[in-house]
Amino acid sequence: MNKVNYQKILDGIISNLQKTNTAPTLLLHVCCAPCSSYCLEYLSQYFKITVFFYNPNISEKAEYQHRLNEEKRFISEMNFKYPVNIIEGEYSPLEYFSAVKGLENEPEGGERCKKCFELRLEKTARIARKMNFDYFTTTLTISPLKNAPLLNQIGERFADVYNVKWLNSDFKKKEGYKRSIVLSAEHNLYRQNYCGCVFSKREAAEKE
Repeated sequence: MNKVNYQKILDGIISNLQKTNTAPTLLLHVCCAPCSSYCLEYLSQYFKITVFFYNPNISEKAEYQHRLNEEKRFISEMNFKYPVNIIEGEYSPLEYFSAVKGLENEPEGGERCKKCFELRLEKTARIARKMNFDYFTTTLTISPLKNAPLLNQIGERFADVYNVKWLNSDFKKKEGYKRSIVLSAEHNLYRQNYCGCVFSKREAAEKE
């Protein structure tokens, strides 16, 4: 089976937008400021973006608030072609723990992460439909540790369920991840050493 080039699909969408000189609205699910840095710099040239910070997986509340504050600071410091807005999702860790119940001992990147992706992307799709966004997507595909094909498959599934277009992506392509490191350094962004949940935090601590 041929691998899908999600960046090539995104390139095609952007090319068509440039031909028609239109800028659709995009609800961008964001996990943290470093991951969003390149995604916002790149996509804001072609889309009118609203950031959706919805991450009930993050442990603990102080960590969650720190990441949210860094996201707001980064947006305020950047100059975008179109203004970037932000929506704060509810911080509801019980919702996350309910979604991954029974999968607590799964390795990072396994079935527990899939359930977490589904939780966050379904909520993003639902909000995108409710607020009539043209597209929705997530910054999660920028991470070399995240399964971009799986994330795109989940996004496409919820796009069908909620009748809103999913923007395919693999943001680590085109040196996206490397650019995010540069932008993070330029803006002195807080970079954590674990994805967000208590399980990934424990695994990172064990590796150290």
